[in-house]
Amino acid sequence: MDSIGFLCDPDHPLFRPVAERLAARGFGVAFHRPTDSVTPADIDPLSALVAGETHPTALAALRYADASGVQTWNGFAATVALSARLVTLSALEAAGCRVPEVSFDGPQDGYAAGRRYVWNGPANLDETAPFHVEAVGTEPVDHRYYAVDDGRETHMRAVELRSELVDGDPVLRRTDVDVSLAASVRELLDWFDARAVAVDFSRGEDEAFYAVRATPTPTFTGAGMDRRVADSIASLTTIGA
Repeated sequence: MDSIGFLCDPDHPLFRPVAERLAARGFGVAFHRPTDSVTPADIDPLSALVAGETHPTALAALRYADASGVQTWNGFAATVALSARLVTLSALEAAGCRVPEVSFDGPQDGYAAGRRYVWNGPANLDETAPFHVEAVGTEPVDHRYYAVDDGRETHMRAVELRSELVDGDPVLRRTDVDVSLAASVRELLDWFDARAVAVDFSRGEDEAFYAVRATPTPTFTGAGMDRRVADSIASLTTIGA
């Protein structure tokens, strides 16, 4: 029986229901918290490994799985590259997106401190920011694009995430997919040979959208894509092939 390992909390809002779908299809599923030790003996029997968090333990497990021939859903190289802020900004610009300017000259008005990687956990308040990123957003809303490749086609959904509460406006809602933005997200997915990615866009003063960040461990919150994600993971295995 094909077995799939998940590197995340067993109550993960995305991968718990995805694992239930896969178990109903006949897959064996196992969860490993990234804060726990994940050994080669845990990985070797698996048909596929899924990292739900960008934790150092998860990255080490992905690296071992890739080297050992265990299929990975977003492998080590894709996860590290898509976690790197400057790498993804450069790639999104090459894919045709507008991106904010980056400054290495220290703090200045209109720029926010940047982080090299989107690892889990808070930034160190005493740490000097390695660069600063232009604050381009003019509204308290992120337009998040989720993309997942099921082995046959790439599925896309867009949601609006509101960072400030306004009477009558939902915190999260589905919205229409912009064709040009979706094309750029698909290119990002293809270039890094990834199975899933989320890209946040902010609307600038001229109403144009700027790509501001990406993540290789998307939660797909509000996207209603549990089945698509399950299809994508299953396609890595002999059962789903």
